Amino acid sequence: MRWVLFIGGGLVALGALVALIGARLPRGHMAASAVTLGQPPESVWKVIRDLGGVTGWWPEMAQVERLPDKDGREMWRQRMKNGFDMPLVVVEDHPPSRLVTRLDVPPNAPFGGTWTYDVAPAAGGTRVRITENGEINNVFFRFMSRFIFGYHGSQDGYLRRLGEKFGEAVTPVHEG
Repeated sequence: MRWVLFIGGGLVALGALVALIGARLPRGHMAASAVTLGQPPESVWKVIRDLGGVTGWWPEMAQVERLPDKDGREMWRQRMKNGFDMPLVVVEDHPPSRLVTRLDVPPNAPFGGTWTYDVAPAAGGTRVRITENGEINNVFFRFMSRFIFGYHGSQDGYLRRLGEKFGEAVTPVHEG
């Protein structure tokens, strides 16, 4: 019985410590990652802009569904393999160089923010940069994002898989 109390007390203390550290971290963050692909910008743009086709090359994405427009803006629902259901709104669409999507979640949601995809010609191909401007309201998610997953995790995974889509092995470079 003593061990049960000891283990239970330790778990409560650990949870309280994680919550305390998470509460002291800023809600907002900016993280940017970039890669250079040996493809023309138009080819890369076509793949990035096809929000419905991402399940064909990004295995972390389980399902994508086009939703009715909201306030004249294009809407999508993406479901990740980890179970997160993410409704997206297209905020900016400037072919073939810039796409901005925003999570369409209420202000008190555990997390939210935007992804900005910048596509530009580069020597021998195309430079793709994803900038995440995120907010994490839940203190436990804030802790996990900062110390376990990292702010660059999803965008790095996306960029690596984008490279694989074109038959290229790329290593994302963190720029923020």
